[in-house]
Amino acid sequence: MTSAPGATGDLPGTPTLPRLLARNAHRHPRHPALSWQSKDPDGTWTTLTWTEVHERTATLAAGFRALGVERGDHVLLMMSNRPEHWLSDLALVRLGAVPVSVYGTAAPEQITHIARNCRARLAVVEGAAQAAVWEPLLADPDTPLERLVVAEAGAEGGHLPYAALLHEPLPEHFGKELDAARPDDPLTVVYTSGTTGEPKGVVLTHRQVMSNALALDAVVELPPHVEHICYLPFAHIAERMLGIYLPCHRASHVYLCADPTRVGEVVRKVRPAQFFGVPRIWEKLSAAVRAVLSLMPAEERVVIDRAFTVAREHVEYRERGETPPAELEERYARAREDVLLPLLAAGGLDRVTWSASASAPMPIDVVRFWAGFGIVIMDAWGLTETTGVATSNSPKAGFRLGSVGRPVESVEIRVAEDGEILVRGSSVFSGYLRPDGSVRSALDDDGWLATGDIGRIDGDGYLWLTDRKKEMIVTSTGKNVSPALVENALKEHPLIGQALVHGDNHSYLVALLVLDPEAAPAWAAANGVAAQGSAAALAEHPEIRAEIDRAVAAANSRLNRTEQVKRYEVLAEEWGPLTGELTPSLKMRRRVIRDKYADTLSGLYGD
Repeated sequence: MTSAPGATGDLPGTPTLPRLLARNAHRHPRHPALSWQSKDPDGTWTTLTWTEVHERTATLAAGFRALGVERGDHVLLMMSNRPEHWLSDLALVRLGAVPVSVYGTAAPEQITHIARNCRARLAVVEGAAQAAVWEPLLADPDTPLERLVVAEAGAEGGHLPYAALLHEPLPEHFGKELDAARPDDPLTVVYTSGTTGEPKGVVLTHRQVMSNALALDAVVELPPHVEHICYLPFAHIAERMLGIYLPCHRASHVYLCADPTRVGEVVRKVRPAQFFGVPRIWEKLSAAVRAVLSLMPAEERVVIDRAFTVAREHVEYRERGETPPAELEERYARAREDVLLPLLAAGGLDRVTWSASASAPMPIDVVRFWAGFGIVIMDAWGLTETTGVATSNSPKAGFRLGSVGRPVESVEIRVAEDGEILVRGSSVFSGYLRPDGSVRSALDDDGWLATGDIGRIDGDGYLWLTDRKKEMIVTSTGKNVSPALVENALKEHPLIGQALVHGDNHSYLVALLVLDPEAAPAWAAANGVAAQGSAAALAEHPEIRAEIDRAVAAANSRLNRTEQVKRYEVLAEEWGPLTGELTPSLKMRRRVIRDKYADTLSGLYGD
């Protein structure tokens, strides 16, 4: 495979992030590196070239140095996807410091834990609201935090304005302090979002990140200087790889999207060649598209459904590693040109050549839905501890819809006797950060990391996820049940946006089902249901309840007796990070949900 322009393979030895920045500024000086949109009514876009990024990060590094930040220091960053966050991250790395991004939705106790664990003396926060959360830590004797920098102009409230960092002159001989990172130096610490327990600080080095970047390039083929829409939090390993490290590795162009709810607008503007979303993002996109399709005239739907059938048949040949017949190729080309591309263009997805997902098992019906557009979501799997992707499907190396692909070149995997997936390799993390600055390894004597995920490897080397080891339900009859398997079966119906299955120490399973806020009104309109008002009113409507009854029955028909849901409750309020039911990376916090709806769950068992 031909490496992308700026791939790390053209640098001798193991490269570091500062070396990639210097190379990009030298070889691609006028190529766009970073773009972002202003908050003014016109939404003006600003762009920095790689040369300007290199110059700006040097100035910022001098500003941080003037505040006393030294090589090896941890600096906390709590901002949305704005240029101050992206540029500060790179500036700190050039200085030899270690940037640590914190989720904007993190609870005060989580912030306190992270600040104490990494012993940071400085934090850069977005505005007055964030500063108010951090201020108590400045007076906390158990927390070393000494100073806050505030990014939003006019919101400093007595703290240092971010703009002041850009006004520090470069000290004499300062260049000698910059870009001295070594491959085995820490590049960042990523705190796991914590579905249970306190977040743990995952220490990742330059070598591990670069190893993963090269491995990903071996399974993904993209246009030169490809665009990336950066909308997931930088505290998420996926966005750190896709939105910071891989763009430096590939000399590509990052479009920042500070408000994830507006990602659709940015997609329509950029029309990217690649798009990544965690499963919940793809679920919401498919629900929105299905809602639009359901309102189309019947004659248009017939044409669209025929095009979907052709596209899925084309994908099935590719999935088997076979070349589609010429006749099918011709039918697919016509369907794509006449039907599919115009539909995709309306959402800005008509140029997508690589689409992917990770973080949790992807519902197979969502994958099949997008296959109808000719878009194959390349499901991948990995952890923060594996520097992101450890296995991936690939348009070139092969894919199996429903699996999470085969191991990338930087790791090997195996499955233990109890089904737990083990992984080791050059992109597996150094260990967890201790408060004294040391690193606690989580690997066994042979270098294997026990991931906590359950799965199997098929005869062709593809990994199939079953569930999280700690999340497996054990019924009172001693049967093990994968909740994700049952939940994904339930969510195949568009009315069911989210689901949680419960049944530990009980003889049967029950479920909490959340009505999809986009699909429910569209379904009601398409099916002549006169439902007005709130989502709660829709959730109580007898015809919608009857349809959900049918959806649960359909899911149960595909499950064995132990996995079937006997009783359920329909909820109208969508779960999210702000209300605590999801992590910032949109994984379910099962314990939080179970505690919040304890009475409801108890009632489903007649307790």
